[in-house]
Amino acid sequence: MGLNQTKIQQVFIGIDGGGSKCRASLYSHEEGILGTGIAGRANPLHGLAHTFESILASTELALKDAGMSSCDTHKLVAGVGLAGVNVPHLYQEIATWSHPFKQMFVTTDLHTACIGAHNGGDGAVIITGTGSCGYAHVGEQSLSLGGHGFALGDKGSGAWLGLRAAEQALLALDGFAAQTLLSERLLAHFAATDAMGIVEHLAGRSSSHYARLARLVLQCAQEGDAVARAIVEEGAAYISEMALRLFEIDPPRFSMIGGLAEPLLPWLAEEVVARLAPTLAPPEIGAVYFATQEFNKLA
Repeated sequence: MGLNQTKIQQVFIGIDGGGSKCRASLYSHEEGILGTGIAGRANPLHGLAHTFESILASTELALKDAGMSSCDTHKLVAGVGLAGVNVPHLYQEIATWSHPFKQMFVTTDLHTACIGAHNGGDGAVIITGTGSCGYAHVGEQSLSLGGHGFALGDKGSGAWLGLRAAEQALLALDGFAAQTLLSERLLAHFAATDAMGIVEHLAGRSSSHYARLARLVLQCAQEGDAVARAIVEEGAAYISEMALRLFEIDPPRFSMIGGLAEPLLPWLAEEVVARLAPTLAPPEIGAVYFATQEFNKLA
């Protein structure tokens, strides 16, 4: 049943936190979206303090956008979908946080993205943004794939594309491979003249910094650069395989979400593209649906 039919007076806030940003939407089941706010990244893998700051900042901005006061935070029921909370100890840290909300319900960003994409119904979703992961829920069955975090996984994501491009460019600049358009574009992007110039801009940086290189990699691939094409093809093959795995539990709908969802389409397997359906609501509204489900269980 679509949860948009639920009629309650309670105001909810749905929060979607990932490696690049944290987006919050205030929502009433009678009036719809009341206000939105966007703050910095909110991935507990990169720091709990920063995650909490981003949740609170996006909430305050959403309240302001709705013409409400930050004092109204304690009246809100929050649904929070976060990257990284599939790691048990991080979930526990978030769930036991002394938050300012009336009530708070926490789950993965994958779960809320799937709920939103299919308007509360069953389906499958793949997120391809800074990171990458897949999730399907059909009846009593659910399947979660990827989402292991930058460096350990996130293959086919923006961060992964950027990392692989930097690795290949550095090999070329050190003389272990031929220099191509990709290495030239990376040097130009960082206004660097050698390998160490690239290292200086990337060493120790977050996944979101690497993800900013993804568009450059895709552009080089489209222009025929063999190294960039190989990177994009490898990443897209992984995303296609992930989709086919999700299809094994026969989801009625399938959607893709994230900044790379559209740019990757030409590189994905035909059978995956053929099953794509538009997302019906964004992840932060999926977080509202999730919070509504959990809140109603307590009523």
